Amino acid sequence: MTVAVELQITDVAFGGKGVARTDGKAVFVPYVIDGESVSASITREHKKFLEAELETIVTASPHRVEPRCPYFGRCGGCVYQHIEYEHQLALKWRQVKETLWRIGGLKEPPMRPFIPSPIEYGYRNRLTVHVRDGVIGFFRRESNKLLAIERCAIARDEVNAKLADLRGSNPHDGHYTLRVIDGPRVFTQANDGVAAAMLDLVDRLLAPAGGTLIDAYCGAGFFAKRLRARFERVIGIDWDHRAIAVAREDANENETYVAADVETEVSAANGPLQSADYLGRPLGSRRFLIVDPPATGLSKALVETLTEYLPTQLIYVSCNPSTLARDLAALKKSFRIDSITPLDMFPQTAEVEVVAELSPN
Repeated sequence: MTVAVELQITDVAFGGKGVARTDGKAVFVPYVIDGESVSASITREHKKFLEAELETIVTASPHRVEPRCPYFGRCGGCVYQHIEYEHQLALKWRQVKETLWRIGGLKEPPMRPFIPSPIEYGYRNRLTVHVRDGVIGFFRRESNKLLAIERCAIARDEVNAKLADLRGSNPHDGHYTLRVIDGPRVFTQANDGVAAAMLDLVDRLLAPAGGTLIDAYCGAGFFAKRLRARFERVIGIDWDHRAIAVAREDANENETYVAADVETEVSAANGPLQSADYLGRPLGSRRFLIVDPPATGLSKALVETLTEYLPTQLIYVSCNPSTLARDLAALKKSFRIDSITPLDMFPQTAEVEVVAELSPN
């Protein structure tokens, strides 16, 4: 049996749920905005917090807008379509800052303004859809059941055209990645406009002098290809053999790409931070490192290597503010955190990209 309560929403937590309090406990409610008064039904009680579902909005926020997608609220993808875009950015900026303080112990992190997406909808250049028992679509919110989707509001028209083709082809059960451009199945950024802004940002942040660039988790060379003319040598490392093969296709003489486990390779005694490059040539003292790890962040061994063999400059690109905060808590013992810039790679969703710039103490 559910219990209805009236709540004052004071914040929106990372992940997209609004925060209120009742009877001394935090209550998390989806699809609300800070400053709103709402009626909600308590659906689940935990030791330290409650979960609720929105019933009615008593006092609406001036930032509330009409969602553009008919599946919003049922699909598990977007969580912010009911919030005007500028306020989405303000919420995400605050969430990053609070996460860096709560997990990383960074009381006043050097936050820079949010880099927004040039477009709020129709930006995704790829989608992965699921097919099961004739249903073609995405997982429902907080469920492993599928919701049939005819069109995704945040995907580009070319991707939605391929979704329509898939729906008409009677596909087998499985997962299908639909892309604007067919090509090698390697990781690429999903929002072209923000990807370009991220490249510009990293290019600006890196010191102007030459030396060696080590691009860890390099994929097909997203950063390395843009930056290779600025460095005497470029070393890219990634576990994905297909991505490394793509990176090697147009490599210049100063580029070396290695298919290997990043943590093992960078931490090795003869690795690029400590010894020579892969052609046996000694590396100079100026070694710049970009890390763009998966959502799990950096391994403890890699963090220890970075703090022992300090690169001249470290650029940390993160898709998970929580693991970024954890890693910065360890790195700040040996590094100064010069700037932290959030980027909105995925408008309407809870996801945030963050670029942190560090230099040795």
